Amino acid sequence: MNPTAPITLGRLIEQAARQLDAAGLAFGHGTTNAHDEAAWLVLWQLGLPLDSPLDGPESMDGHAVAADRLTAVQALLQRRIDSRQPAAYLTREAWLQGVPFYVDERAIVPRSFIAELIADGTVDPWLGEHTRQVLDLCTGNGSLAVLAAMAWPEVEVLGADLSPDALEVARINVERHGLGGRIRLQISDGLSALPGPFDLILCNPPYVNAQSMAALPAEYRAEPELALAGGIDGMDFVRQLLRDAPSRMSPHAVLVLEIGNERAHFEAAFAQLPVFWLDTSAGEDQVLLITREALLDFPV
Repeated sequence: MNPTAPITLGRLIEQAARQLDAAGLAFGHGTTNAHDEAAWLVLWQLGLPLDSPLDGPESMDGHAVAADRLTAVQALLQRRIDSRQPAAYLTREAWLQGVPFYVDERAIVPRSFIAELIADGTVDPWLGEHTRQVLDLCTGNGSLAVLAAMAWPEVEVLGADLSPDALEVARINVERHGLGGRIRLQISDGLSALPGPFDLILCNPPYVNAQSMAALPAEYRAEPELALAGGIDGMDFVRQLLRDAPSRMSPHAVLVLEIGNERAHFEAAFAQLPVFWLDTSAGEDQVLLITREALLDFPV
């Protein structure tokens, strides 16, 4: 990319996408391909809205980008390539269900499919007037806690995590969205410091199995291992959670649990446990729902 030649926004993004693609980067932290990642980085560096139109009658495609701005864009793209860090760590921002969140290397980049289920009302049929206390376990940067508080104005939310560093990031987001009066943050190893009872538990835990951890691209290895690694079969944290959860749940409570691509390992570990698989944009094998009654009837 020639930083001195005039170029339009659309062409700049096209060239950036080819550059990122040629570098063999891994995506999955808010984008799934080189073009979307290039658009994100270019628009962010230029200070343009991330939903800027790139084609059509209202397009900014004909807008020429000044040469000095090209230099800054190229520097950011090169940082992405050289560091192999997720783009969100470079921009210090990630978006989930249209909501912006601060993020840095102290917490994993928010990308939970539970966010979809909160936003589209999938979880709502299992809730009711009794739903007042919500726990976001393994809260990370606090994004699910914030989205839950936004979706259900009548609830109080507790965001818990083992990592003090992650909770510092979560506090930034709670304050950013003005929810300090309804979201509390607490350090806890699983449910050990959380007596409850909770009416709803949301949990996107560490669940990546050992073989997958060993094969992770650099972008994922840049994230805290504590938030990803789930042991040999990915179910170490989940086993303890399912043992402890019933005593922390109110009578009609449910647990919404993300297990990513580990459905086979989950079903092998908990073959008798009746669960509801919830449909997400990635299919029906990423997130499940378990009632307290099921956990009591089929103890793990």
